[in-house]
Amino acid sequence: MDAYQIIKHPISTEKAVRLMESENKLIFIVDRRSSKIEIKQALEEIFKIKAEKINTLINKGEKKAYVKLPKETPALDIATKMGLI
Repeated sequence: MDAYQIIKHPISTEKAVRLMESENKLIFIVDRRSSKIEIKQALEEIFKIKAEKINTLINKGEKKAYVKLPKETPALDIATKMGLI
């Protein structure tokens, strides 16, 4: 599966911004059939970021990926490059 099919789009709600600031996490809507390993590889390919940990959640037919980034990679910087903030 193509990386752009796996990662659909980032989320920029108030909760997502709070998670960026407090826990250095980004939230993405991803393909329901994708695994955590595929999500991690797609993030490295598209955004050139290393994910420390990935948690997934399926809610109302959508799959969300909560991506924990290492301390040396601030989530706010990545979000700014993506145009979320």
